[in-house]
Amino acid sequence: MDFRLTEEQEALRESVRDFAREVVAPVIAEHYERHTFPYEVIRQMGKMGLFGLPFPEEHGGMGGDYFALCLALEELARVDSSVAITLEAAVSLGAMPIYRFGTAEQKAQWLPKLLSGEALAGFGLTEPGTGSDAGGTQTRAVLDGDEWVINGSKAFITNSGTDITALVTVTAVTGVRADGSKELSTIIVPNGTPGFTVAPGYSKVGWSASDTHELTFDDCRVPAGNLLGERGRGFAQFLRILDEGRIAIAALAVGLAQGCVDESLTYAKERQAFGQSIGSYQAIQFKIADMEAKAHTARLAYYDAAARMLAGEPFKRQAAIAKLHASTIAVDNAREATQIHGGYGFMNEYPVARFWRDSKILEIGEGTSEVQRMIIARDLGL
Repeated sequence: MDFRLTEEQEALRESVRDFAREVVAPVIAEHYERHTFPYEVIRQMGKMGLFGLPFPEEHGGMGGDYFALCLALEELARVDSSVAITLEAAVSLGAMPIYRFGTAEQKAQWLPKLLSGEALAGFGLTEPGTGSDAGGTQTRAVLDGDEWVINGSKAFITNSGTDITALVTVTAVTGVRADGSKELSTIIVPNGTPGFTVAPGYSKVGWSASDTHELTFDDCRVPAGNLLGERGRGFAQFLRILDEGRIAIAALAVGLAQGCVDESLTYAKERQAFGQSIGSYQAIQFKIADMEAKAHTARLAYYDAAARMLAGEPFKRQAAIAKLHASTIAVDNAREATQIHGGYGFMNEYPVARFWRDSKILEIGEGTSEVQRMIIARDLGL
């Protein structure tokens, strides 16, 4: 087993690392404080091909794989998580469902724009009253002639209200099975469809430069051909998408955790106390050593999960482990980095303040830590 990167992978990592430092870092703090979406950064990411990384060239992608996406996410999150989550959601939640389950016509219509970064897509799963109970979906879609009529609402949907958002895929109850359980399906709703309303953006604790909205559907009509995948397979489809997405979120969390190490190292060497740099004191050294160890082990966890997925092996448990561990240590490292910075760590001019605010959502989004533990326990046979 060798987790060392190939020359091509290392080149990608270095390219995204330079982009994050030279392009993202100088502008993101202002976007964060103003709660504005960094369109200029997203455009450049599109030109770099980041939105097409794990997709084949025949659809306009870069011909890479999911691990390449994870490497890019880690490097972006070392500098900023709002930009990283925009990419993660655009690829794993926006474009990937269409690539995995779409018809040839749906792929031809939507993928070129999504994989170039010209357009974004949202994934409408979570609802205001369901949260972790994804099977408790209340949004309904009724087939009326050759149209689906959708009614309901979704909450916390990323990339759903930008100027370049093209569509959202929505999970909805489309019937009742013979055993009385809900039949769930996934339907594509283009932006601007009558009856589809995007609420104003949330005021969030973190990820302030990313786009997140509540969505409502009031007799929203779309063609019957907008059904994504097989009718009644919506639950299985979004479980597959979430399993993959947890590896990506783990990579993002590792990036944030490593960014905390980066910033703490720089500060510890520069900050003077009692006549010498604070990095010369063992208390600070041990904190940073522990932070580095946590980031390293979490990285190995997502590398392992990604390797299993790409090999076609079962990876649900490993993805849950990677997401659980990486999100936990991201919160730990953000807390310790803030402590190392002291009062300055509480000031928004320092990146660690942003990291601290961004870290907590990683234990919630795309499956809470409690859900990850449930998945791991069930896979162990409990």
